[in-house]
Amino acid sequence: MKTKLVATAVLASLASLAHAQSSVTLYGALDTSVAYFSNQKGANGQAGRTFELMSGNVSPNHWGLKGNEDLGGGLSAIFKLESGFNIDNGKLGQGQRMFGRQSWVGLDSNQYGTVTLGRQYDPLIDLIQPLTDDGPFGSTFATPGDMDNYDNSYRTDNSVKYTTPNIAGFQASAMYAFGGQAGATGSGQTYAVAAAYNNGPLGLGAGYFHANSNGTSGTFDGLNPNASFANDSAALTGGFVTANSLQIIRAAGSYVFGPFTAGVAWSNVQYNNYAGPSAGGNSTHFNNGQFFVNYQVTPAALLGFGYDYTKGSGNNVNAIYNQFSLGADYFLSKRTDLYALAGYQHASGQTISATTGDLVAATASFADFGNDSATNSQTMVMVGIRHHF
Repeated sequence: MKTKLVATAVLASLASLAHAQSSVTLYGALDTSVAYFSNQKGANGQAGRTFELMSGNVSPNHWGLKGNEDLGGGLSAIFKLESGFNIDNGKLGQGQRMFGRQSWVGLDSNQYGTVTLGRQYDPLIDLIQPLTDDGPFGSTFATPGDMDNYDNSYRTDNSVKYTTPNIAGFQASAMYAFGGQAGATGSGQTYAVAAAYNNGPLGLGAGYFHANSNGTSGTFDGLNPNASFANDSAALTGGFVTANSLQIIRAAGSYVFGPFTAGVAWSNVQYNNYAGPSAGGNSTHFNNGQFFVNYQVTPAALLGFGYDYTKGSGNNVNAIYNQFSLGADYFLSKRTDLYALAGYQHASGQTISATTGDLVAATASFADFGNDSATNSQTMVMVGIRHHF
């Protein structure tokens, strides 16, 4: 009898230990607001101011499962399944995909780094986005149309990504996505590299991203003319989603001094060979310069200001977008906060029409909300609530 009790205790201990070495976590965020947009262009051509519920402003609405299994020797099996949705109507996001935000599995080593495979974010998002104001204030501080994927609007399918361990504040990552087309290895492929250094108050990062299209689709969401989620703003980027290739170069830096955090960023976005005035040889690039400063008023209250200058050049495109952003966030608890956001954008020059492919006067579309204006200016104001779980 005594032997059986000892054996039972040992088995229970082993079961408890095995359970402790594996974990699955349910997590997510709910975010919505009452929003106002000026000069919004309606579906039937009418234009005017709009009051509406707008979701996913500071954080995207999502739920997910993430897991970790300890394999011993500092090696773990990891996975993440993440679904995006619109809390205002319950619809799935990312083209109605069940796990459209992320779906990957991989191995993580304390000594050698991490390898993941599936649908995931590229290295520029992982390492450069934390140096921007996207974390505190989300879409309101995003590049116009999110053309440089500042606000991680787009993911990459069929991808393999490697990330080094963090060594004295330095970390690097590389990704390759398979196009999967027989006899055309490069068709639809995507590849990217990035590196960042974070030590104390200083953070620096830079990266390179390149995506190809096979003419109708690619592994990168933002280069897929047949997908409704291929662009956050038809007015800003809709005329370029037919491009055969997209190149993004990004660099950013931030510094914390007392209650203030300041940062600067630059990106160059180049669309090549898109349907337009000179179809077959078109190339247009956009340079984006950004600045932000945040003030931590109290541990629970944060204020922020941002400015973005975007200029397009090439193939007779000469569009310029000046954008100003304001944010205020107050935490009622660790999981729940109230926020107020506002901004203004002014557009000038010419760009490519998303419907005709011709040169047209540039119109405003504040940040990456996609509420395109019928004129060259737009104002946005919203007040909302967010809850993490």
